[in-house]
Amino acid sequence: MADVDALLKTPLYDLHVQHAAKMVPFAGYAMPVQYPLGILKEHLHTRAAAGLFDVSHMGQVSVHGSARAERLEALVPVDVLDLPAGKQRYALFTNEQGGILDDLMISNAGDHLFLVVNAACKHADVAHLQQHMTDCEVTLLEDHALLALQGPSAAEVMQRVCAEAARMAFMDNVEITVAGIDCRVSRSGYTGEDGYEIGVSAARAAELAERLLHESEVALIGLGARDSLRLEAGLCLYGHDIGDHTTPIEAALSWAISKARRTGGTRAGGFPGADRVLAQMRDGAAHRRVGIQPEGRAPLRETVVLYAVTGEPIGQVTSGGFGPSIERPVAMGYVNAEQAVVGTLLQAEVRGKRLPAEVVKLPFTPHRYHRG
Repeated sequence: MADVDALLKTPLYDLHVQHAAKMVPFAGYAMPVQYPLGILKEHLHTRAAAGLFDVSHMGQVSVHGSARAERLEALVPVDVLDLPAGKQRYALFTNEQGGILDDLMISNAGDHLFLVVNAACKHADVAHLQQHMTDCEVTLLEDHALLALQGPSAAEVMQRVCAEAARMAFMDNVEITVAGIDCRVSRSGYTGEDGYEIGVSAARAAELAERLLHESEVALIGLGARDSLRLEAGLCLYGHDIGDHTTPIEAALSWAISKARRTGGTRAGGFPGADRVLAQMRDGAAHRRVGIQPEGRAPLRETVVLYAVTGEPIGQVTSGGFGPSIERPVAMGYVNAEQAVVGTLLQAEVRGKRLPAEVVKLPFTPHRYHRG
């Protein structure tokens, strides 16, 4: 295990220490995995009220240049040219084989594009953008923090500190003042709950976090609960559920391919790996990401091998654990297309034993985004 003192620190590191967080290495940063409340209660608090997450390790990237939308659209299978100002869209960087280099958010900030990318990929993503967008200015915002306020009480909390934010709809992204502090706010998140992601200067991040923590509904939440929340919501974790060896179709992310970029669309294809991805959309993929529900109480962890009931290996688990909201284990993984149908019975090998499981519809808990 890496020495926490040798790791990068987010602008909220001192706040985490003050609140007795257990700090662990994650993507090169010292990050809070849990607070004294504990992962289970942090998870349930977010589902019931509002959780505050430090996600400042993520990459925040600005892209300037007159051809920015056209250049970026050539790297992703989504519609960037027609993305309205003040809106954001989920996207995927693909490689020439159709594999996923990273998943990200793209926002139209008016005079520039604003991206949020995964922490472990951010330097590679910036290099990728700079290589293919030579007539644009691509900047990783090193002096910024990113907070996520998630849960059914998030809008009520934001109403008290920024009435304009409370009127936002899902996937809105705007520059506004929160508690007197200039911020970039999106109504989105990684828990399946309604909520916000708030970009703020590093210098004022702790001040904003403390202001939000003054509200009775808000508690600090660590990476442990962030993972169980996103797993219940059926959301992918890069490097686990998706990667450069999985295509968007195999990953059950075909919904993220904009209509304009699909076969027959106004700007069909034109992104790396388009031939393979669009062929899979037409013909199907050989294996697919699915939800997996074990019958018993034993959790299915990453790399657990999955078998058909007839005994042959058909895939493996990519994410798994306990779902506190439904009080039972939950998992996601890849299986052969023939076994990807909801209701299909499987077997999972745990410590040398074959345990029964079933392919189920994702998500495990309903999404509660505020679509306006």
